[in-house]
Amino acid sequence: MRSWAANEDFRLSLWLHVRTFAVPPSMIESATARRTIGDWAGACAAAHVDVDLNLRSAARAHGQELAARVRTDLRHLAPDLLRWHMPRIAPDGLLRPGLTISLARYHPASHGGGSTVHLVARTPPAWADAGQRISLALWDGPRSGIGPHPHPRPHRRFRLDLHRHLWDARRVGEMRVRSGADRALADGRTVPSPDVPLESGWAVDRWAAEAWMLLREEGRAGDAVAVRLGGRRHLILEPVADRATSGLPALRMTTAAARGGGSALPVLPDAATWVLPDLALLRAGLIEADRLHPLVASALVPGHPPDSVPRIPDGAAHQRMVECRGAQHRIGLVNGVLVPLDHDPAEIHREKLLAALTGTPLPCLQVIDEAHREPECLVDVRARLDHGDAAGALDTVESLLGPGAPLPKGALRDELEMAALRRIVHGLFRAGLAGFGQGPVTRPGRRPGGDRAHPRHAMPR
Repeated sequence: MRSWAANEDFRLSLWLHVRTFAVPPSMIESATARRTIGDWAGACAAAHVDVDLNLRSAARAHGQELAARVRTDLRHLAPDLLRWHMPRIAPDGLLRPGLTISLARYHPASHGGGSTVHLVARTPPAWADAGQRISLALWDGPRSGIGPHPHPRPHRRFRLDLHRHLWDARRVGEMRVRSGADRALADGRTVPSPDVPLESGWAVDRWAAEAWMLLREEGRAGDAVAVRLGGRRHLILEPVADRATSGLPALRMTTAAARGGGSALPVLPDAATWVLPDLALLRAGLIEADRLHPLVASALVPGHPPDSVPRIPDGAAHQRMVECRGAQHRIGLVNGVLVPLDHDPAEIHREKLLAALTGTPLPCLQVIDEAHREPECLVDVRARLDHGDAAGALDTVESLLGPGAPLPKGALRDELEMAALRRIVHGLFRAGLAGFGQGPVTRPGRRPGGDRAHPRHAMPR
């Protein structure tokens, strides 16, 4: 059984990988530019978020007032920030598939009646997750069109309507307090179970305050709250009177571990259960503020400008040194093609003819051929394709091989072709032309998740 320390190290490594590839700086810059001029639809498009709602239809179904509230929230939605904070799964940090997350709840006017309307964000099932796209929709219960999504109902545990600071640009300033970044240590107002050590990444010091907000929103003051620990195990938080904390918006809780039994209770949202990943990475010294989303960095690191662009590690060098027949030779880009720089064209032509007969080309030519088939940057290219950053993947390839390079058969070409096929499957899913039993298009070794919302290899926040 893995130790808590090992689990925490794996969790931080997972989120460091996500922060490197999942939301590229170009996406943040483009989405922010559109959002700041009021183009919320353009911001969604830049962040690969599909809009599956119609405000005119919403006004007809639920009234102008509710539609106006939805429109206001959409104008302040930071879709890149939403993508930044969406739940993800191991081992690659991809979006948790087949999920419907409530972003906001709208209660209809008392005179009109009707059910509560949710603004929701959805992720496709695993077999149609190419591009890692998110969709926005309205859900009002049985009247909502189910469409192609396998799980249209908002999830009890994965919800962000109580955590608007994770997607609403107006509320980002709350992140410092809500994440516990303003406190270095737990304040002792929640008594943890021995089964939940503080070093394991649980946000135990925030559980009491978050449970209080949850109970108030649900109208169940005085009730208990369940915290999901995994493996069908729950921790039950029971509020008790505590005069020492009077006046504080938090309740002292006693904790008791339980197997099952928590299904009837309100569930503490996943976003409140764990320490915010960016805060954990900062405290561990694994990431710098200038690599975070600028809105996150401005909230967690006082003085950091909210309009900066995240920095990413430097990519591959434009020139490489190769040991070739006892000498150090260079290969680099010339006219958009990777070529040996220390051999004249006549020699290269002659060596290619000889290689066709003997099968042993120059070391410089061997390195170039290997770079075209299976380059050193293949891991980064694969990660960017997995996370939907096709433009970033092509930029990485072009920075190494050049924009005019042909791609022979090999691992690199296979990855690009597989990504194209998977995007076709996603398009069929969006069009409702592929069933939920559709077989996933995956590379060898990648475990398909089908349409399950909770794959067994899932890693919590």
